[in-house]
Amino acid sequence: MSRLIDVENLTLQFDTDEGRITAVDDVSFSLEAGEVMGLVGESGSGKSVTAKSLMKLNPGNAVYGPDTKITLHLDDGPVDVMALQNDREMKIVRGGAISLIFQEPMASFAPAISIGDQMVEQLLIHTSFSKPQAKEVSIEMLDRVGISDPSTRFGQYAFELSGGMRQRAMIAMALSTKPKLLIADEPTTALDVTIQAQVIDLMKDLVSEFGMGIIFITHDLGVIAQTADKVAVMYLGRLVEQGTVRDVIRRPAHPYTRGLLAALPTLDDIDAPLTPIPGDIPSPLERPPGCVYNTRCQEVVGPQCSAKVPAFFEVETGHAAACHLYDPAGGFE
Repeated sequence: MSRLIDVENLTLQFDTDEGRITAVDDVSFSLEAGEVMGLVGESGSGKSVTAKSLMKLNPGNAVYGPDTKITLHLDDGPVDVMALQNDREMKIVRGGAISLIFQEPMASFAPAISIGDQMVEQLLIHTSFSKPQAKEVSIEMLDRVGISDPSTRFGQYAFELSGGMRQRAMIAMALSTKPKLLIADEPTTALDVTIQAQVIDLMKDLVSEFGMGIIFITHDLGVIAQTADKVAVMYLGRLVEQGTVRDVIRRPAHPYTRGLLAALPTLDDIDAPLTPIPGDIPSPLERPPGCVYNTRCQEVVGPQCSAKVPAFFEVETGHAAACHLYDPAGGFE
């Protein structure tokens, strides 16, 4: 596989009335073509903000850190995303090389414009298709994602489709430009389990067929176990663990990951009470010093947890955690 995207030292802050708050703090990861990466964590962890940063879709009060570097590797050569300054330059990224499936398609489709017209419009912007060609491609893609009678659905509006169909139409729209990278922001959250399974199978097929990379954002580790090749666990804007799905699910290294897995219900004992992680995720305005998880952690090793930000330590080949539990120096230099 070839490298698709490199994200290095991504830091993002927002200027607000309460001051400048940190939403993403020194996040680094990479993705290969044909690879699926799960980005998991509780609501408020910074998953969606991280994903939007890859396309510079965050609002005008967003401030990127000076060391932030996002490199997209395309057939014509690498693209420095942070160096792109305006909407015209960003066209190569937004809807071109990268497509985004939003969490709630009803809020993403314009309610007064038909599904088909919206699909055609984006193809006319990002490709050299004529309008008849764009319509043909759009109907074909609606058919490919399993929407029945795609010619009729093409002329319908978002409110005329069921939740599952809207989500499939959103996937069809995102895929019609044949992106190199697909970002799926909790695409199965609002769907029933039967449709969830169909959407997951569809995305697997698309990876095989188009060889694209996918960043799958969710808080559901069960979905990640079925879908992803590797997983990055995020808490309060920081990555705390990265590794293959097999390693992270079977041998979670970070206390936060262990907490997420312990909170899942089990089929072996459906009457057993759930075990939530104690406490709540702090406000970005009140980020804890040191390890951001130290206020909820059940495995605090000492004062270093609230004094020093832990580095990533490799717990096994290709599996790393940012935790003082694995610091041979005990957390202090």
